[in-house]
Amino acid sequence: MNNQSSVEILTEWDIVAARQLGRNVAKELGFGTVDQARITTAISELARNIYLYAGQGKIEIQRVTEKGLNGIMIVATDTGPGIPDIRKVMEDGFSTSGGLGAGLPGVKRLMDDFKIETILGEGTDIRATKWLR
Repeated sequence: MNNQSSVEILTEWDIVAARQLGRNVAKELGFGTVDQARITTAISELARNIYLYAGQGKIEIQRVTEKGLNGIMIVATDTGPGIPDIRKVMEDGFSTSGGLGAGLPGVKRLMDDFKIETILGEGTDIRATKWLR
């Protein structure tokens, strides 16, 4: 069982590929259908953000083990413009694209752990983990 897989996000089709990869890994790890849906929704949001705002980046799906728990970590990285105001993008209902997506607050709610690091002009690194109960 490989420990990590990734999808380069360059086109809208890559968003679909990243979702599929995440769903497969979540299923292999033993996540139920509801959590699989949460994980794929989170991947969708993160991949779409890369596509819309950074132009290109990568979604990595990692199997993680911590304190006896198994989980899945989604790592979304890009070398885009960065996020000028993290507090603002973490507000519910904030959208720069006019989209109806759950956005980053939605990703944070869907997952158990959520961490975001961004440097203006250099890019963004978001890590979201879901633990197997």
